[in-house]
Order: sequence, then C-alpha cells, then structure tokens
Amino acid sequence: MSFQHPSFGSVSDDRVIIFDTTLRDGEQSPGFSMNLGEKLRMAHALAALGVDVIEAGFPVASEGDFESVRQIAENVDGSVICALARSGGKRDIEAAGEALKKAKRGRIHNFISTSPLHMKYKLRMAPERVLELIAEGNKQSRQYTDDVEWSAEDGSRTEPDFLCRCVETAIRHGATTINIPDTVGFATPDEMQAIFTMLRERVPGADRVIFSTHNHNDLGLAVGNTLASLEGGARQIECTINGIGERAGNAALEEIVMALRTRHDRYGLNTQIETPRLLSVSRLLAATTGFDVQPNKAIVGRNAFAHESGIHQDGVLKHAGTYEIMTPESVGWNSTSLVLGKHSGRAAFRDKLRALGYEEIDDATFAAAFKRFKELADQKKVVFDDDVRALVDEEGRDHDRVELKSLTLQGGTRHAAHVSLEMTVDGELRQVEAEGNGPVDAAFRAIGEAFPHEATLALFSVGNVTEGTDAQARTTVRLQEAGRLVDGQGSDADTVVSAARAYIHALNKLLVKRERRAPEELTV
Repeated sequence: MSFQHPSFGSVSDDRVIIFDTTLRDGEQSPGFSMNLGEKLRMAHALAALGVDVIEAGFPVASEGDFESVRQIAENVDGSVICALARSGGKRDIEAAGEALKKAKRGRIHNFISTSPLHMKYKLRMAPERVLELIAEGNKQSRQYTDDVEWSAEDGSRTEPDFLCRCVETAIRHGATTINIPDTVGFATPDEMQAIFTMLRERVPGADRVIFSTHNHNDLGLAVGNTLASLEGGARQIECTINGIGERAGNAALEEIVMALRTRHDRYGLNTQIETPRLLSVSRLLAATTGFDVQPNKAIVGRNAFAHESGIHQDGVLKHAGTYEIMTPESVGWNSTSLVLGKHSGRAAFRDKLRALGYEEIDDATFAAAFKRFKELADQKKVVFDDDVRALVDEEGRDHDRVELKSLTLQGGTRHAAHVSLEMTVDGELRQVEAEGNGPVDAAFRAIGEAFPHEATLALFSVGNVTEGTDAQARTTVRLQEAGRLVDGQGSDADTVVSAARAYIHALNKLLVKRERRAPEELTV
C-alpha cells in the first residue's frame, strides 16, 4: 500500500514522515525563544538531518515570526517548510501563504479545537460552527498550496463521532494530512492507537490522506503514544529535538527515530533521518536555547552510553551488545575524544568540525571559534571534542544586540572583587567598572551598568564541559522580566568569563522575546 502526497509523491506504507516542530511548538516553551539567525541555523541543521517537514513558525504572531518563516522558506532546501495558522483566521492563512511564497515545497498547517471542553470554554462555539471553520480554513489554505495539513486541537479528548465528522470535512475541503494531537498529554498508548484505527476505518476518504500524530509529554507518555499511533496507522510523527515544547514538552525526535531503527523487527518502519547527526543537532539546540540536556536523557544525554558499574563495564568490554542496544556512533557519539592541541592548525580544526557534524558553518563563525580554540589550547594540554563543540556552538549564536569584548577581574581574600568590562550594545562600545560580593556578582553588576535593564536573576548554575581542573566551565543563567523567562549559556576556561557570556546570551534572548506577542489560542 502507498499514499500519493503532493509534496512526497508516492509514499510507501513503511515510510514514516518526520515533522519537526522545534522552531514552532518547541519555541513556545518558556525561555526558548530564538532570533532569526538562530532559527535559520537550526533549520539548516534539521534539513541536513533529513527532517521531512520543518514547521518554521506562526507567521501572524508577529513581524519577527513572519520574517523567520519567510527566510527559512527562501533559504532552506531539502525539507517541506510549514507555517501554522488557525482554521478560523483568514489573516492567519493569508500570512502563512505570503510567508511561504518562495518555498520550493510549502505547507499550511491549520488547526481548531474540537473537544467539548475547548469548544465550550475556549472557542465558545457550537460544533456546527467549528465544522464550518474547518471547511473554510482548508479551502482557503488550498488557494496557496496543494500541501495542506489540518489538526484537531485536543483531538484525543474529542468525542469519536464528532472527530470523524471533523476529519471528513477537512478531507473533503482539501486537507492532505490529518493530525490528531494529544494536546494536553492526557491519552494512553492504547487510546491513541484506537483513535487512528477508528478514523481509518470510519472516515470516507481516509485512504487519500496521511494521518499524523502529535503528542505532549505531561504524563511522560509522548514517545509511547507516538509509537502506538504508528501501530494504529499514523504515518507522520510531529516531534521536537530534545523533546522541547510547551509544559512538559513533546515527543523527542531522537527517541522515536532510534526506537524505530533499533526495533525494526517489531515496527518494520523507516525514516529518512541521518542518525549520526542526532547528537550534533541536539547540542546545537541546547547551546542556542541555553537549556542543557539532562545527563540521563535517552540517546543524546552524556550518560546514555556511559557505564560505571563494574559488571556493566566487564560485559561491554566482552561484547558491546550485552548492555548497549545501539552503537554510540550510530547517533553521533565519537569514541575518540583526545584530538587537538596548541600546535593544531586551521586544517585540522576544520576536519574536526566536519567529524563532529559542523559542515556548513560560515567563515566568520569558523574564524572566531578557531581564535578561541587557540586561546583555549594555550591553557589546556589537550582539547576534547566537547570543548570544540562548546566553542563552535557559542560562536554560532547571533549576538546581534549585546556582545562581550573583554573582562578583567581583580579579587581575592583581601580585596573586594572588581571587574573592568568592555561590551558592545547595538555596535556601540561601552566600558564600565563595578565591584560586587564576589567576582560573578561584580561581573553581573558591570553588565547591568553597561546595559541597564529590569530583569532579575532567577537561576545561576555552573558545570563543566569536560573533566579535570583545566576543564571549561559551562554556565547557565536564567533571567526573569515581566513574566518572561529566558536561559542563557556561556563557556570559557575562566568561570567568571563563562558566567558573563551566559548572562549576555540571556539578555540577547530577552530582547528577542520583548518583540514577540503571542496570539490567543496558539497551541496544538
């Protein structure tokens, strides 16, 4: 059996389409905002990973969101570029269509709530009016593209008969993909499987569309619900890198893809994902957003292939399959970690970047990262892979408003900490000095004098990139302002410099978030 799809042509029944919503649903998480340059870099990485559909944003939400979708549609090849819109929002769909004009393959994804709870209290609409808007939204979307997706928001809590009517209406008026989200993470795997089985059996025209599943992780069931949906007949999964997303997040792309690959004996399904790139894309997202992956995170956590137990170590040494169900290399981990030193040149550094998955960084980012690498190599005897990743990820950010130039610290047991700081704000060089209750406090006070703001420090955390006393510090800073939360990350062999970089990264993200307005009812 195969599906005919306007963007993919004939799609065999063992093919699973990967729909990544990191740049839309994932970015709705508190603190996860990205600027245009960061979104573009992430979109190129997702396309290189082999993602079939990239949901780039919600164009009507703000001028920034519109421009992000437009730029990604124009500049990113290899993936279908998707824009979100509300089924009842004519302006939404117009904005989505306009933003996608230059996409080689574009998709409009329109949605509306269908559960009794949402229709009564959120939409305040009768079911018949919802059906009218489904018809209108899909017809209008088809004026811009043949690739139209429709979602039943809170679909897992929608009455079965009404859900069937909604899906039939969407298909009849032009939808080519039907998505049933578990919007609030309420469903269980058997329930999600049953929903897709029912729709495929009961809805006229179900054999002419691809069914999609979008699961939130409020009860920790997002990946399980996604796999069960596939067993019910869904052939598109909506997911995010590292499982980021609203509240407890979404189903994690890397976990689903590797579950399908590792348990091909059970599912018999395939994706187009280049799995050795999973780790580098995960780390790119973590560095961009300032949110580290927890150590025990499946697939991409730093402990995912670590073995401390003596029994486990003995077993792995005798045969890796005793305690590893997949190879570290299959998802991008490199067994060789000592690679570079102070005598390494540009060619060796470039080769290492390629080996780590950084194949398309621009010349300016490469030059800045190489300069910091040489500085770090002068301080450390050896530079590890994780050191290199930290350097490149940080230099790849777009500090387009605020940037650290230099920091000098004086302190100790006999003197108050004193910091001299140089930083640019919108290209203007500012030089300040400040004292504080310790070097980090002095650095943060100096930043506040150079760039006055009302944000308060909500979290300050210091870790290390690698092991040893010469390890780079990796610092996370969380700022809070008027209900907004942003996290920033910085890395440096000097902990105070690392902290200053993290604070400035958070400030840049806060400036992006100030410009964004969230439209009502945006979820899915």
